[in-house]
Parts: sequence; C-alpha cells; structure tokens
Amino acid sequence: MAEIHRASETPSGPIVNPSKTILFAGGGTGGHLYPGISVAQALRQLLPDVTPLFLCTTRAIDKTILDPTGFQYITQPIVPPVRSVSGLLRFWKSWRETKDLVKSILKEREPVAVLGLGGYAAGVAVKVAVEKRKIPAAILNPDVIPGKANQFLLNHVKAVCCQFDETRGHISGSKHERLILTGCPIRTDIRVLRPRDEAVARLGLDPMLQTLVITGASQGAQTVNDAVLASLAKIKLQGWQVLHLAGQEHVEAVRAGYRDLNLSAARVIDFTDNMADIWAVADLCVSRAGASSCAELTACGVPSILMPYPFHKDMHQRANAKVLEAAGAAVIVDDTKHSNTNSEKLIPILESLLYNANARQEMAARARSIGKPDAAERVAKVLIDLIASDR
Repeated sequence: MAEIHRASETPSGPIVNPSKTILFAGGGTGGHLYPGISVAQALRQLLPDVTPLFLCTTRAIDKTILDPTGFQYITQPIVPPVRSVSGLLRFWKSWRETKDLVKSILKEREPVAVLGLGGYAAGVAVKVAVEKRKIPAAILNPDVIPGKANQFLLNHVKAVCCQFDETRGHISGSKHERLILTGCPIRTDIRVLRPRDEAVARLGLDPMLQTLVITGASQGAQTVNDAVLASLAKIKLQGWQVLHLAGQEHVEAVRAGYRDLNLSAARVIDFTDNMADIWAVADLCVSRAGASSCAELTACGVPSILMPYPFHKDMHQRANAKVLEAAGAAVIVDDTKHSNTNSEKLIPILESLLYNANARQEMAARARSIGKPDAAERVAKVLIDLIASDR
C-alpha cells in the first residue's frame, strides 16, 4: 500500500471506517485541486465521519496545496501523455503502475464514491473504480469545453458537475441527462469576503489606494506578466497600487520589472493560497480565464480583464471568458503571446477601467449575478445522492 500523507499541523483525526472513504482523483494544478478541497470540506460538514482521500500527482504544487488542509493524500505515478514514442511509452507505463496502485487502494479502503477532478490524474482512478468495483462516480467539469480526460470519463460516470450551462453544446445529446449545473466549487473562506481593511493590513498594502490585482493562476503566466509590465510603463497609476501574483518561476523577473519601472506602489508575490484576502482588496483584476479563476471572480464580484491561456488547441479558457464577457462581468484581451502586441490591446481597456468607477461597479454586479458561491455544497449533495442510490 502506498504511503498516506497528512499534514501534521492540522491533523484530521483518526482514520474512520474505510467504507466512509470518498476518493478525490486529480491534481497537478490548483485549478484541479482547489475545487476538490472545497467539496471535501463541504462533505465533512454534511457527513462528519466521511474521510476524503486525494489521489494526486507527484508535482510539488500538490503537496504545497494539500498539506495545509490536513486531508489524506496519496501520490500517483501517473504522468501526462506526450506525443512522442518515448513520451507515450512513459505514459502507458505510469498508467499500469497507477492502475495497480488504485486497485490496492480500492481493496483496502472500499470507498463509497469517487470524484474525478479533471486532468490526466483523474482517469485511472475513476475508470478502475467504476469498471472493477462498480463504485458510483462523478466528475467535475468546470470549463465550458470538457478536457480530454473528462471526454474520456463521460462514458463511465453517473454525474457531470458543470460550472456553465454552455457545456451542453460541447457534448453529445445522449449524455445531457448526466449534466448537473452546480457551478465550480470555491473555498469556504472566499465565499464571504473579509473586511477590506484587515486584508489590506495582512497583505502589507496601502489602505488609501485602490488595488489592481494581476494573476496568472497558481503557476503564474509569463505572457500576462510581460503584457502588464509593458502596459504599466505607459500608464500613469494615480490612486492605484498593484498586487501581482507572478508565479514561482517568474517572481524575480517580475520584481525586477517593477524596479525598472520605478513603481514603488507594487507588491509582487510568487504564490498564495490565501485568495480570500486577494479578492477582498481587488478593485480590478487582470487574470487568466481558468475555471477556478472565473468561479472566484464571479462569486466575489470582481470586475476583470481576462487574458485566456492561448496555448491550448481547444482554447477552452477563451470559451470560459466568453461567458463572463457576455454577462458584462469581464472584458477579453486575447493573448497573442507577444508582449508588445498584448500591451497595445491591453492599455486602452486597462486605462479606461482604472478611471471609470461606474463601469467597474456595473461589471462587479454582473459578475455576482452569475456566480455560484454554494457550488461545493451542490457537488457534495450530488455525491451523497449517488451513494444513497447505490445502496
């Protein structure tokens, strides 16, 4: 049996009856893990004796995110598929190893349900649980367009928990009955924003200035970072400060960029799991359009300029962003991968929103109108219903 990890700082108590275990399969990014953590927290509120067990990846970000929660987790040897002979061989080897691991976990823990969190790390556990043990399974599908893993798992699960009704247009009609509009789960501490002055103090910001938040999600986004720095070189920030979440790989370069701009009213951090404080101080945000980012922006009513990730073939982040833009909650600036071109498009939009409070307030209201802050409870109840119907 693989080693079960659990954070010592916030232990979740002794292991309960194995039959009360619910598996959460997925990882590799915050976009996969944070919604799963939110559902696990909601489940513990509804069913206190449940034991969530995460089957994640070996990426360092998984440990960083899961350790503080106190939830048990097991790393899977699965690696993402790469389109080369050696890459595919590594993938299939890791698939077989992960399959053996999952079988042993299913035998020992006898889980009552499994929730796929999306991505390559969800596929094995969901498929094996359904095919070998007939365990009821659901998947989270927070993007408008289902990813390859979710497209594969659509044939195996009983429920597909979606953030956007627009997902119906991207799957076959025969599977529509499995779709449940739950929203994308967000963490409990984000649902009710904290007092702004307290969040400002914790973040070391100036309480007299409005705050422009820049984020490329948990790993940062170099093209967003570059576009914003190029834009701020030509915009006079009067009455504003910048809070820039740069990503661990980019943080030093971004800090150097602000020093070159001689912009003192800027704080650059690499990563934080304390997004509740970030959204509490955000008056405007420049962001990627990942599913979790869209869910948090709408639940918290943050007006945004969205720069969807441009390197995915299906451009699923742009499909997410279009929903927010259609609702009047955001403006899209397509990422062309070139900082100068990006900044040329970003500057007029950013400048107009920085100095138009009425426009920002209207966008904030429209964002809240499409937010689903109770999504975690909705997904938890889907799992509970699946368990009940399986008895």
